[in-house]
Amino acid sequence: MRLPQHLAIIMDGNGRWAEQRRLPRIAGHRKGVETVQQIVRSCREKGVRYLTLYAFSSENWGRPDEEVGALMSLLGVYLRRELKTMLREGIQLRVIGEISRLPVEVQGVLADAVARTADRSAMTLTLALSYGSRDELLRAMRQLGNEVAAGRLDPAQIDEAVLTESLDTAGLPDPDLLIRTSGEMRISNFLLWQIAYTELYFSDAFWPDFTEEELQRALDEYARRQRRFGLTGSQLRREDHH
Repeated sequence: MRLPQHLAIIMDGNGRWAEQRRLPRIAGHRKGVETVQQIVRSCREKGVRYLTLYAFSSENWGRPDEEVGALMSLLGVYLRRELKTMLREGIQLRVIGEISRLPVEVQGVLADAVARTADRSAMTLTLALSYGSRDELLRAMRQLGNEVAAGRLDPAQIDEAVLTESLDTAGLPDPDLLIRTSGEMRISNFLLWQIAYTELYFSDAFWPDFTEEELQRALDEYARRQRRFGLTGSQLRREDHH
């Protein structure tokens, strides 16, 4: 079966999952962490090379302080607990977003996990934390503007490849498949540049209910689709025969 090389997931619905069960929202986030563990393991076993998870958006800072604090605490616990698994399974950890906004303690745990898994190559797990795609693009443009102002870069040299290498995701291939859970059908400021030709899949399941079976359904749907990248189906069929 044709697998996506790079799978990106907008993990949505933790809070609503908890509210439906009359539980505090943090209970949904805790259950969501269990789903993360299952899906990372499943992707590793299936042979997905790159997995990017939208864990905390730049807009999420606007949530109640109590919920943000609990989420940051959960993140630290997850990273400490999963580090051994990542090392054992050959998973390299990367982080994208405005990491400087995270609590100092969480930044330290992240930096340690990133450094210790840097030589692992079976799968790359990227966590989008304090991430917003428009913010990422603005930071990249400012960086390029500084290079031009300093005389180190000719504006005529700025092409798609130069901008791509200035983004947080430099070195990663663009996602082949993007899954969003919870029945919402929007992108929510996630990887806007990178998903120009990405296949989109929307699942009605809240993230805590997103099982390996749900993942397989999305992968099966991806395998059935023809990715044309602006060409016609007959053009692609001719290329396949060469």
